[in-house]
Formats: sequence, structure tokens, C-alpha cells
Amino acid sequence: MPKRKLYISVTDQRVYHYPDDAPWEFEIAVEPEFVPIFRRLFEQVNRLERRNFLRSHLPYVPYHYDSDNHDIDLRTKKVYAIIHEFSDKPTKRFIEQLPYFR
Repeated sequence: MPKRKLYISVTDQRVYHYPDDAPWEFEIAVEPEFVPIFRRLFEQVNRLERRNFLRSHLPYVPYHYDSDNHDIDLRTKKVYAIIHEFSDKPTKRFIEQLPYFR
């Protein structure tokens, strides 16, 4: 299947098909079946962040013991791993320096 360029904004948790749609951080070339994977991961992070917001109002559960935080980190790592897999060499070097990638 032919690869197509996608433009990923991890900050906004969005996938764009055209570079002029909105600001983005990463350009990758992937098969079309990877688009739903990004969307699913971003949706999961959004759900977890909403639950995290509700939990933040419970002072007896420390932030670092909250399993939702670990789940958000895991999904963020997966997003960066996919970006790393399908990006160019400078982007790969940048992602390899991130704490999420280690």
C-alpha cells in the first residue's frame, strides 16, 4: 500500500492530512491504516485526562500514585514510537533524546 504524508500534532493530539490545516510538530510517511491508531491513542489520552481531572480534586490520592498518569505516559510513548518509526533521521534523533523514548 502506498505511503502518504501525515502531519502529527502531539500537543493538540491531532492528525492532519495537509500541512496547512493547522500547526503540527511531526511529519511522517505511513500507510493509511495507521491513521486510526493515532486517533485511538489520542482519544484514550483525552479520556484518561478527564478522569485525571476528576481525581485531582481528591487530595488523598497522590498524583504520582495515580495509575491514570502511568496510562497517559504509556500512550504518549506509543505515539512517539510510531512517529519515530516512520519519520526522517533528524526527527528520529530528536525523539531519541526525549525522556519518553528511553
